[in-house]
Amino acid sequence: MEGYAMEQKIKQDDIIHIGQNIRDVRIARGMKQVEVVRAMQLIGVSMTRETYVKIERGIQHISASQLRAIKEALNTTYDELLM
Repeated sequence: MEGYAMEQKIKQDDIIHIGQNIRDVRIARGMKQVEVVRAMQLIGVSMTRETYVKIERGIQHISASQLRAIKEALNTTYDELLM
């Protein structure tokens, strides 16, 4: 389809636990989930707290733009989130 770009979803696996890594970084930064969501919304990525919780728990796939926004909101690196 011309003019239609489907966003790539990143699926967590048994080796890389993206959600747990996101949670660990958030806690290390002393941030609440709602603060991360608010920062993402300011960046221009729409997300609810409920969706964010599902990502941290590893029960929802994360899109590339969501991962980038979380990285920016947490002031971290992809390496730290994907270790």
